Amino acid sequence: MAEDKVKNVINIIKDMNTKDKLRLGICLTTSDWANILYNKTEMYEKFDTMLKEVDEEYRTTLINFAKYKLVMYTMAKIMEMQEVERNKVALYLFNSVNI
Repeated sequence: MAEDKVKNVINIIKDMNTKDKLRLGICLTTSDWANILYNKTEMYEKFDTMLKEVDEEYRTTLINFAKYKLVMYTMAKIMEMQEVERNKVALYLFNSVNI
């Protein structure tokens, strides 16, 4: 059951475009509840820099991430997971955007 959750979220991430993956990474690394084992500050800086390179809107205005429904849906699915499962998803996300 737990592996199914992880696989489902990873499949959602696979179908995302690069901008949405980066937005999800920013949401994940800025969230206080996400107990991921990785250096969240370093990961945030990398996601932030990469998103600024590919998204002019993010670079020039304050973004409300709630308007990105797929990103919010994926975050909700990640919130339902245990810490080990969240770390698996986070590791996949970090590797999928070629950091």
